[in-house]
Amino acid sequence: MTSPLPPSSLPSSSPSTTGSVLELAPVVPVVVLEDAADAVPLARALVAGGLPAIEVTLRTPAALDAIRAIAGDVPGAVVGAGTVVTPANVSDAVAAGARFLVSPGWTDGLLDAMRASGVPFLPGVSTTSEVVALLERGVREMKFFPAQAAGGTAYLKSLSGPLPQARFCPTGGIDAATAPAYLSLPNVACVGGTWMLPADALAAKDWDRVESLAREAAGLRDR
Repeated sequence: MTSPLPPSSLPSSSPSTTGSVLELAPVVPVVVLEDAADAVPLARALVAGGLPAIEVTLRTPAALDAIRAIAGDVPGAVVGAGTVVTPANVSDAVAAGARFLVSPGWTDGLLDAMRASGVPFLPGVSTTSEVVALLERGVREMKFFPAQAAGGTAYLKSLSGPLPQARFCPTGGIDAATAPAYLSLPNVACVGGTWMLPADALAAKDWDRVESLAREAAGLRDR
């Protein structure tokens, strides 16, 4: 695996620079926060455990405040926004401090907005035609979603032959047991998941447990 890049070296312009996000760590935590007050201690635990790239999903009213807090108070974190589905999501997330964008799917309008945002982005795909369409537009790094439901490792392995230039961050239904199989594929740079963020640990604000689980996830590439 390529050595993790320090956050200060993360490029911030063209779609091809998403590769620097993909190489930050083998796992990108997918975070859903109901309370923005939890954002900073949670992010600190993830960074301490070796997972600096943190995707905060825009699924709750607290999401933008959480991104803003992490961007301002956790210098070791590279915080991004997930569940980006509209151009307004793009502008709001970037204004809050998001340094990368992740969408579950894409349209021409959404792709144009993400491209114009000035930050790296991972548009979501689940079919070969979507991958080819993005490659045609010069985008080579993508989110594969929902990974398990859309065909899992067998599907991605099949794509690596005809479309070796595409690189993926599979997300959706992946856990600590299945992640290594994804990470062993030549076209998978990292995976996204939530297993290092169990609901009971978040409810108890057990950041030590989160850090421990993050450390285990950060070591999956070496298995």
